[in-house]
Amino acid sequence: MKNDRTAVESLFDRLYGDHRAAFEATRPLLAQAATLAEAVISVLAAGGKILICGNGGSAADAQHIATEFTVRFETTRRGLPAIALTTDSSALTAASNDLGYEQVFARQVEALGRPGDMLIGITPSGHSPNITAALSAARAEGLATACLTGRDGGEIVAKALADHCLVVPHGSTARIQEMHIFLGHLLC
Repeated sequence: MKNDRTAVESLFDRLYGDHRAAFEATRPLLAQAATLAEAVISVLAAGGKILICGNGGSAADAQHIATEFTVRFETTRRGLPAIALTTDSSALTAASNDLGYEQVFARQVEALGRPGDMLIGITPSGHSPNITAALSAARAEGLATACLTGRDGGEIVAKALADHCLVVPHGSTARIQEMHIFLGHLLC
């Protein structure tokens, strides 16, 4: 039993250290995060809505952040219009089957997005084809675009697919995702 406890404590200490290092590496993004927050506020103040998408854990993060906007975050206030494009199983499966998974979010952006809205894509790698396609569709439809990504920003940064891009400079997907939810809370 003691060896198990020691192993868990050792793992905790390592993960906690990695988490703290990710926070410190993310701190320089605060000015960019403030600029993105101002853009989100402008979209909402003008009557627009926020569309959010991601895959896997980032899909859960998209839903989490959208819920913080629509329900509440730390204070009781009027609900703010935000939609996670990851929640409609019929749309996800139909678009994947009929158009290909690469188009699953782009099609929803085309259908639901309007000029004056904003799309926020979440992809730790910056290489998710359905996120890059959604950002391209958002631009074509006149939406503002933003992305939460990691490492070096991947294809999204290389091709400048987002008006605002917060790149968490860390190599671990788990640590990047932890920073994404922190940054999402910061936006809320």
